[in-house]
Amino acid sequence: MTGLGLEEIQGRVGADWARIIDLLKGKIALGSVSAKGITGEHMRNSAEFVAEELTKVGIDARVVQSTNADGTPGAFEVIGSRIVDETAPTVLLYAHHDVQPVPDPTAWETDPFTGVERDGRLYGRGSADDGGGIAIHSGALHALGDDLKVNIKVFIEGEEEMGSPSFIPFIEAHKEEFDSDLIIVADSGNWSDRIPSLTTSLRGNTDLDVTVKVLEHPVHSGQFGGPILDSNTLAAMLIASMYNDKGELAVPGIEGGQPVGGLQRDLDPDQVRKDAGVVDSYRLAGTDSLASRLWTKPSASIIGFDAHPVEGSFNVLADQTRFRISLRTAPTQRPEEAQKALVDFLRSHAPLGAQVEFSCGENGMGWAMDPDSQVVRNAEEAMRQAFGCDPVNKGEGGSIPFIPELKRLFPKAQVLVTGPEDPKGNAHSPNESISLYGLERNIVTEALLLDSLGN
Repeated sequence: MTGLGLEEIQGRVGADWARIIDLLKGKIALGSVSAKGITGEHMRNSAEFVAEELTKVGIDARVVQSTNADGTPGAFEVIGSRIVDETAPTVLLYAHHDVQPVPDPTAWETDPFTGVERDGRLYGRGSADDGGGIAIHSGALHALGDDLKVNIKVFIEGEEEMGSPSFIPFIEAHKEEFDSDLIIVADSGNWSDRIPSLTTSLRGNTDLDVTVKVLEHPVHSGQFGGPILDSNTLAAMLIASMYNDKGELAVPGIEGGQPVGGLQRDLDPDQVRKDAGVVDSYRLAGTDSLASRLWTKPSASIIGFDAHPVEGSFNVLADQTRFRISLRTAPTQRPEEAQKALVDFLRSHAPLGAQVEFSCGENGMGWAMDPDSQVVRNAEEAMRQAFGCDPVNKGEGGSIPFIPELKRLFPKAQVLVTGPEDPKGNAHSPNESISLYGLERNIVTEALLLDSLGN
């Protein structure tokens, strides 16, 4: 790579380090929990704080309140730009300023809304997800300063943790603010805080509510039990029919896949078991690489089940049972196709002729990176220099539905998914933290990448 060079950028990031840490601590202290109300004053304050910090690094930033599709007020968004040369490439930097709730502060070892440095990590809600993304963008732009050779547009979202309901209406109303050649989404993470990664794929998602009915009303289990199975049992039989004896989802029409760009390193099953808190007796379901099972193959989870609680139960046969399936789809399959395949399968497998009805939820498309693009090679080289080792690219089992929507609206733009997280970060959980070692190198990586794009 040509341009400023690694040592120069490392030196600039090091000189700016105290400001970066103050930014993160200030962001944590705001407690920008969107679940408390995306239109609340706390969210406006959060957006204004981020806009002010971006202004410090040369971005003409402002806060704009979005509008939902139904016309109601939406989130407080931060948008801005810095145009250095109309003929140069344009890069859109994305992160989000809202954070997850803290249901039980007593589960934390520190105050969730006070940034605390300990053992090389900074603890606090939003330190990694996604205050770290904001810090990466801010640090990289500061490091480049007047040497920036690409045009920058910035979008810091205010409702990502709430599913981004006003995201598309906002973009469609501000297309000029988003039109770019490259979009860097800093809302994912690395293989570890010492080994960098590009996120190569994201699974899609769809929801389906299923109601299994066997009776017009509950009846006594002693009088009718035997020839008539209760709806809870029938629902369980229907759910079980989706899987083969290996525990794999086996529904025709729901596609699988292999890791995008090839599998560079498989996940450690012992570490996955430890991270998830799997009981010793349980055998991990499925076949093939663990990475494919978590990143690119489909999975179905029963995330809700309506049944009478054990406490206070009595001897009746349940007449109907409702449950909700959350289906994660392969990165390249249309989720509505997978949803239809699931409906067709469940309808045809109604146990003993029970009545099965469906209510289809919303769909979110997955995403797959182009592993052969030049910008991917540039990003991998920037990671190699900043971290001093080869990157290990990885997929994510979760979904970020707005990425394919961005691709739909801006088809010429390439997308890179990076981010500040690592397996120890506990995003969405108690004791969330960010590795300061990893953060510094992520900032250097983004600065090197932006510098390479302008040469």
